[in-house]
Amino acid sequence: MKGNLVGGVGYLVDGAKMLSHPRLRPFVLVPLVINILIFGSLLGFTLAWISDLMDRWLAGIPDWLDFVRWVLWPLVGLTLSLATGYAFTAVALLIASPFNGLLAEKAEELITGREVEALEGLGAALLMVPRGILRELRKLLYYLPMAVFVLVVSFVPVVNTVAPLLWFLLGAWMMSIQFVDFPMDNHQLPFAEVKEAVRSRRLSSMGFGGAVALCTGIPIVNFFVVPAAVVGATLLWCRELDPTRGAVSAPARR
Repeated sequence: MKGNLVGGVGYLVDGAKMLSHPRLRPFVLVPLVINILIFGSLLGFTLAWISDLMDRWLAGIPDWLDFVRWVLWPLVGLTLSLATGYAFTAVALLIASPFNGLLAEKAEELITGREVEALEGLGAALLMVPRGILRELRKLLYYLPMAVFVLVVSFVPVVNTVAPLLWFLLGAWMMSIQFVDFPMDNHQLPFAEVKEAVRSRRLSSMGFGGAVALCTGIPIVNFFVVPAAVVGATLLWCRELDPTRGAVSAPARR
């Protein structure tokens, strides 16, 4: 497999660092506000739901097997955290997809020093809302069959011990596809090519997607992960996935 896991994680870190760049700040605001509203409003409800669900699942365990709680809590908690974190991110991306595309466009222009031939401005982004939602729905339909399989595995005794790993791997794969799609969509590339591009540098893509998947399950951090991931995926696209140009260095902070 081609790529570099650690380098993939580094794209998310570099993307977060670039958010404060003067040329990107105006385009970070809308995705950030949408993400804070979605995660903030659903976080308390979800934590309460997970706690109540765990209590009901573990209520039937006899006292002499009480130690099992200490094994199941991390496994089930991590599984639910990854699953709900991805679900919340999917909702945020569905709503803010045109603005994320605009952020990816401006980030690519900053990274490469070349203009991206795409619709300009906030008004154009609003006009692209229907197309952006359809693109997000297509990614969701690609993800759902795999998610249903992992969900079924999560309820199978013994086998469900690997469920957290499966959720993490699925989340890493889908997060890489989700965010790399933004810069590639700006070049009018079809979804099939997005999947092929991610496969071509699988280790870098999984490193990047895995870091995003973990961050979506961390309270407060998940407020800021979407814009950082959009810029990080644009870096990944420019440096490794775009076959039309070679490596590009990160821009200097100004």
